[in-house]
Amino acid sequence: MQLHLIRHGQTNWNEERRVQGQSDSILTDIGIQQAQRLGERLACIDYDAHYCSSSLRTQQTAQHAFPNAIDLRLRDDLREIKLGPWEGNLYAEMAERDPESYKHFWEQPHLFDVKGAESFHELQRRAVQAVAEIAANHWGERVALVSHGALIKAYLCHVEHRPLERFWEPPTMHNCSHSIVELSEDGSAKITQYADEPLS
Repeated sequence: MQLHLIRHGQTNWNEERRVQGQSDSILTDIGIQQAQRLGERLACIDYDAHYCSSSLRTQQTAQHAFPNAIDLRLRDDLREIKLGPWEGNLYAEMAERDPESYKHFWEQPHLFDVKGAESFHELQRRAVQAVAEIAANHWGERVALVSHGALIKAYLCHVEHRPLERFWEPPTMHNCSHSIVELSEDGSAKITQYADEPLS
């Protein structure tokens, strides 16, 4: 099975450096253009199924990238990391209000622990379980999955056995980045493209 993992396009909150988490934001004009250009690049690929986070920004991205898809399946478990009380605030505000948690989020994500928010461990378990359920229904097929930067990175960390301490290391999961994972029935997985960069 071949899984194509796509991050949403730029949003108004990306532009403002505002914490999104599971709150809804919308694509900017640049984000729409990013999604449309992605769709042009992927037009030659025949997908057997299209999955998408139920967040508005991912739905918008999928609609612009795959305008002819009639099988778009929304899943709540593909949503971004839940950041609870942080959501809607500027990152700069959170750095001032809660410097220790802010440091954990960006520099020691394995230690991130905010009441009302998910940990990176919980995010990764959710991502791995969601992919496993999707893969079980699509062996031998090619699937597009539109989601979020942290969720996709959490799953890719699992595939490459990268500890969560190193979560934010490059490659950067930029807007509308496209990663590909080859999944085998024996449970093995291999990343063949990471954020638009082919891997040998």
